[in-house]
Amino acid sequence: MPSSFPIPSCPSTLTPSCRPTPDASQREPTLPDYSFEPEDIDLPKGAWARTHRRRLFLDGRPVLALTQGQHRAYVFPLYTPAGFLVTAERPADHPHHASLWIGADHVDTLVPAVGGTVEDYTYNFYVDEVFQGRAPGRILETSVSGTASGDGRFEIRQRLDWRGPPEWGADDGRLVATEERRFVVSTSARRHRIDVTSTFTPAACPVRLGPTRHAWFNVRVADSLIAANGGRLRDDRGREGGAAICGEGATWVDFTGPVGGGREAGVSVVPHPVDSRKPFWFAADWGVVSVGHFRSAPLLLDQGRTYQSRYTVLVHDGEADQDENDAIARETS
Repeated sequence: MPSSFPIPSCPSTLTPSCRPTPDASQREPTLPDYSFEPEDIDLPKGAWARTHRRRLFLDGRPVLALTQGQHRAYVFPLYTPAGFLVTAERPADHPHHASLWIGADHVDTLVPAVGGTVEDYTYNFYVDEVFQGRAPGRILETSVSGTASGDGRFEIRQRLDWRGPPEWGADDGRLVATEERRFVVSTSARRHRIDVTSTFTPAACPVRLGPTRHAWFNVRVADSLIAANGGRLRDDRGREGGAAICGEGATWVDFTGPVGGGREAGVSVVPHPVDSRKPFWFAADWGVVSVGHFRSAPLLLDQGRTYQSRYTVLVHDGEADQDENDAIARETS
């Protein structure tokens, strides 16, 4: 007579020992573990830090940092998923290039004066010193917050003041405008995607931006990515080199180059449309990509009107994913 064994029964409410183990297709996806915190620098007694950084980590690995410099707020460092640094901070040839930043060198505040006239107060928010006669202003963080969302993304909101230099009648610098920057970070195995939205609002008086090629959204790549060191600068049309790309027409631009150990990495920039204005690119083989919408004609913002611009940045390991770049450009057109 064959042996028989009792069959265990499970209660209607399963206990852990009785609960069936789901296969991989049934498991809940694990959400990324983000943390956003100030950089902790252990300075010796009596030493002071002039500026500060707030770092974003993903599963304990650095993604980026929001940095407040002496003249502007910017993003540095900026890493690929594999941990390669792809941008430069204050390079020797252009010390005002600040990794990934927003700025303009022609910013005019139109101040009402006696008799119904208007006085033009002209500043530059691009170079850290007087540039073509325009004194340098400062873009200063006033608040920042970060929140993880339920869909695996992390959102940072940063508020900033655009202040002119100290001058007669404005000891702390004239408040030219306020800005909100929104960074939405998402990730995959080979790239970090950063969607940047800037909302710029004049303060007490109308503001005129441009015309200028030194505006609006800028990326300065690490030295290893520049053409002289084996890097490649190209756009969606397959054109290579800054001379071919500068001007209108490109929907995205990418810098890719060696980062050591036989590996490559890079940065793609995809601007979103702003009204009927076409993006104007300034790109150079020595390491900078700038794109804005007021190269040939100024943008006048009356009091109460805002200028909102959006850009997608893909920080990638290996070659750029041209299909993804094209898809983002189509979504935003």
